[in-house]
Amino acid sequence: MTRGLLVGIDLGGTKIRAALGDADEHIHGELERATQAQGSGLVDQLVDVVTELARRAGVTVEDIAATAVGGAGVPDRATGTLSLAPNLVAADDTDLGGALAARLGHPVVVENDVNAAAVGELHGGVGRYVDTFVFVAVGTGLGMGIVVDGRLLRGATGAAGEIGYLPIGADPRDAEHHARGSLEEVVSGPAIAAAYTELTGRVASTREVFALADEGNFAATAVVDRFIRELARGLVAVNAVLDPTCFVLGGGVGSRPDVLARLRAELPAFGADLDLRASEVTGDPALVGALRLAANASSLTLKGRPS
Repeated sequence: MTRGLLVGIDLGGTKIRAALGDADEHIHGELERATQAQGSGLVDQLVDVVTELARRAGVTVEDIAATAVGGAGVPDRATGTLSLAPNLVAADDTDLGGALAARLGHPVVVENDVNAAAVGELHGGVGRYVDTFVFVAVGTGLGMGIVVDGRLLRGATGAAGEIGYLPIGADPRDAEHHARGSLEEVVSGPAIAAAYTELTGRVASTREVFALADEGNFAATAVVDRFIRELARGLVAVNAVLDPTCFVLGGGVGSRPDVLARLRAELPAFGADLDLRASEVTGDPALVGALRLAANASSLTLKGRPS
């Protein structure tokens, strides 16, 4: 291997996934760590992640041409910061791209994590035969990446697709819901767990709530039903504005087969007939997309159409 390597990072609110790849789209190593969600500490952790990836592959950071970080927020191209990032504490005060580039010695691009996933889906999933679609990720948070005519749509400020801020779900006039967005307040993994605890007084993980619902538990079923209803409402609203060919569901919660099945069963109540699909990307779509974005930031060229 030579100085033709790329690093893609999927920076979530609870975990970091990273991959070392090359221009031939070969993966030379991956790793996963819990997120240290603090500004300067986050930069230190990401540098450690890149360094460890290189070490495991038997190369150095100097062999890496570029790094791309897909983070849970809206990147500011001028400052390198991530705004609207409630799941990454203090990340909005840090020039993440600039600080990483200075430490690593190569170009670093910062993109919204769901946009990165949409790029991954564009090149390695349904985008191989569909030109206009949206990628909806439900996990620690809620987000959407928009692809129109084979190109990622970022919007005027990079915030296109922040559907967690749609004024539905929780009360949009309540200031306590302005940080995460009123829809994300009820449509996310933590929201499911919190709703179950509020209803029963018992603590359970999101996965446990779904398992209890499958067993017929009344409280868990009520929580999951509301989650599905509000997510369906959001998708119907998006469809009215964007009219995509299909919706691709991803994220730790959104990628569950039972969520897809429940959504399909719920949509007729809204008079909607949407094409809902699971991601067709092999591996983590955000990682695949981040590697593509890293190549765009370097002099390397990957196969396929531009992002």
